[in-house]
Amino acid sequence: MQFKDQIDFIRQHMKRNKLRVATTILAATMGCAFLIVLASVGFGLHQTITDDVLDNNMVTQIEVAGKTDGDTELAPADIPDAELQQIKGMEHVIAVVERNQPEAEAEIMIGNRSTYSQVVLSSMEEEQKAGFALSEGKMPAKAGEVVVGYHMAERLLTEAEMEKEANGEEVEGFAGSLIGQTVELELTPFLNEGEERTESSTWEFVVTGIAKEPAKDWMTDVAIYADSSWAPIFNEELGLEKGFKNILVYADELQNVGGITDALKEDGFYVYSVTEELGTMNVFFTALKAGLIFVGTIAVLIASIGIFNTMTMAVTERTREIGVMKAIGAQPKLIRRLFLMESAAIGLIGTALAVIISYGISVLANWLVPIIILSSLGEEDAAGISIVISTIPWQLVVIASAISIGVAMVSGWRPARKATQIDVIQALRQEM
Repeated sequence: MQFKDQIDFIRQHMKRNKLRVATTILAATMGCAFLIVLASVGFGLHQTITDDVLDNNMVTQIEVAGKTDGDTELAPADIPDAELQQIKGMEHVIAVVERNQPEAEAEIMIGNRSTYSQVVLSSMEEEQKAGFALSEGKMPAKAGEVVVGYHMAERLLTEAEMEKEANGEEVEGFAGSLIGQTVELELTPFLNEGEERTESSTWEFVVTGIAKEPAKDWMTDVAIYADSSWAPIFNEELGLEKGFKNILVYADELQNVGGITDALKEDGFYVYSVTEELGTMNVFFTALKAGLIFVGTIAVLIASIGIFNTMTMAVTERTREIGVMKAIGAQPKLIRRLFLMESAAIGLIGTALAVIISYGISVLANWLVPIIILSSLGEEDAAGISIVISTIPWQLVVIASAISIGVAMVSGWRPARKATQIDVIQALRQEM
């Protein structure tokens, strides 16, 4: 029997029992769709949390929190410059940024406007290598030039505007661009318990650039970025020590972050990178997705009972046909293949429908559920939040299809084997 004839044989029988075959396909469709949709929730949650982590971190950034040198624990400010130079020379490292912050309260003033700020002292050259971006203007070329945060202008308020803001009224802040403006930076040392208030000191700087807007809408950047050469000047003038220091290492690509992180750990550095957080999450979500696929597989197994019953009925109803086929020389493997192909066809049709339905449910869930969640949070709490409820990667489709079609064929194996064992004489004696 040619392959085309085998297909026609299967099609004719499926048409003869349309209702029974249709309900069996429906059961297979529901089982496979449940598997895909359930597992897609795990993939969606994984994507949502991963995107949130990546949005809040520079993916190529590695933070150095200190170092152990034998029995001595070194803070970032105490790590020798020679060791930092060695880090700069490591393969795939494009920049090592040392950000210093004086232990002082900072206030920025321009005319009768002012705002409290954060002073970041760093090498502008290294910052550029690391990808420090501007929304307008240019990077400082002289020690007396600075870059200010994206929200600096709108936070420079007069006393009257501060009172309006405290009362819930809207205020505009500084009108126009800060590029080219001269601002005053007033630093007042932080007081320890029992210390008397010391005098503050003021310096003037020219604004040459505005930092790029933060990735998250709820983040406010009112920092002032100046050259690291000001660190000893501020400390000496205010009688401060080294201040706070933050060391950031930048890799050329995300795929090299893990290798640099491991190398720094081997040298005794305490480091953190986004790859460590993602690695922990990946382990958790891999287990979660495997569990969801396992639960979904149970639904497919339940649907296989219908396929088994349908194929068993098919063998019983076609006993005489099987006897005739055997009488004219059909081999047992051909008869077995016909019934296995029929059960596989039911699984294949059910899987195809399940995939289409699953993508539809996924699109609907990603549109409807976030609306419900975000509306319950309110505008302020929901700002900057992006939620993905369901994601269906091609790997999930392949896994679900393999499980569904495989289970369908296994369900048809026993009836197909039974068909090969039918006695020819008894089959021919059976009435049509």
